[in-house]
Amino acid sequence: MIERNEYLEDLISFKDKNLIKLVTGIRRCGKSTMFELYQDFLIQNDVSSEQIITVNLEDGDYRNVRTSEKLYEYVSKRLNRDKMNYVFLDEVQQAENFQEAASWLYVKKNVDLYITGSKAFLLSGELATLLSGRYVVIKMLPLSFKEYISAFPNNTNTAALYMNYLSNSSFPGTLELTRKQDIRAYLEGIYNTILLKDIHKKENI
Repeated sequence: MIERNEYLEDLISFKDKNLIKLVTGIRRCGKSTMFELYQDFLIQNDVSSEQIITVNLEDGDYRNVRTSEKLYEYVSKRLNRDKMNYVFLDEVQQAENFQEAASWLYVKKNVDLYITGSKAFLLSGELATLLSGRYVVIKMLPLSFKEYISAFPNNTNTAALYMNYLSNSSFPGTLELTRKQDIRAYLEGIYNTILLKDIHKKENI
């Protein structure tokens, strides 16, 4: 797993602050992986796994919590009443009226709330109104070249790596692929998903 230290430091600096942490970025840039890295940091720093609640709303296991009421009820039942709880809602825009659930969880004194999702949905007018002044946005990008080359510790040919970086893209998922046609198919999948799930749905085309 590639370290994303810049973003990890951002999350650490806002830990336990009375702010919702909104992590935005293009699909497949590593937002969910960033949450995993941060959760590892929490566990290494005296936070128990029982204090960490993660809901990935693109996962079929959570298909029954895709309304604000169901999502809030699911998380609320799992809160540790005597300790701080670190709540991670991944791709939260999949839940209907997710803004309400975010607002309800925010007011709880023992909840530190982290959210990922499409920027177009997260920063919509309704959310901005409900949570005005109560959130901070952490904008994630795909891999920088420095992060990219860290995946190849035994390759010292920086020029060749840079050409691969330019031609294969900076999306982390391409590092698991070797054939050019597979990389192209992967990137086309991201492109089409953005068109269909984000632009098409958000703009009601």
